[in-house]
Amino acid sequence: MINKAILALALVGLCVAEMRGAELKEGDIIFQTSLSSQSKAIQAATKSKYSHVGLIVLHEGKLYVFEAIKTTRLTPLETWIKRGENGKYVAKRLKNADTILNAQTIAKMKEESKKLEGKNYDLTFNWSDDKIYCSELVWKIYKRGANIEIGKLQKLGEFDLSDNAVKAKLKERYGDNIPIDETVISPASIFESDLLETVQSN
Repeated sequence: MINKAILALALVGLCVAEMRGAELKEGDIIFQTSLSSQSKAIQAATKSKYSHVGLIVLHEGKLYVFEAIKTTRLTPLETWIKRGENGKYVAKRLKNADTILNAQTIAKMKEESKKLEGKNYDLTFNWSDDKIYCSELVWKIYKRGANIEIGKLQKLGEFDLSDNAVKAKLKERYGDNIPIDETVISPASIFESDLLETVQSN
């Protein structure tokens, strides 16, 4: 029994050591490498290992990730982390979050989140609100709730569309009519924003 207790404590200590950085807060943005069928294509097109992103939300005293998968929804943080490749993630925060993300702004962001909750996932990465993809969700909540643009908006044609995985997904989604002028925001663009700093990773 003693040996089992010591082992359990050691494992807890190891997990804590692997989660480096500050505690997560509402408004933090969390990134992972998705195991979805389109992840490789997103990684190749954006030149980034991160293919999925969500927003940290406090709900009924617990941390969740507001994300766009099949629908836009709240997912328990631990569940979200486990779903990514090897359970790895990086969380980032506005550099001046303590000043900007006050209670009023967080409330406004949550209000904007409610308007987008339950939307179907947008497989064609259209910029309308009819359907929503992951990075679009995060970008629009910050823009509409805090009046902050995190990450650079781009046109679909600006990405590297030459990889075979990318070509296959484009063919699957659009056929021969690829909307290269469609406005898009990628997880990579949000990740690389100079408005953010890393607060936790594992």
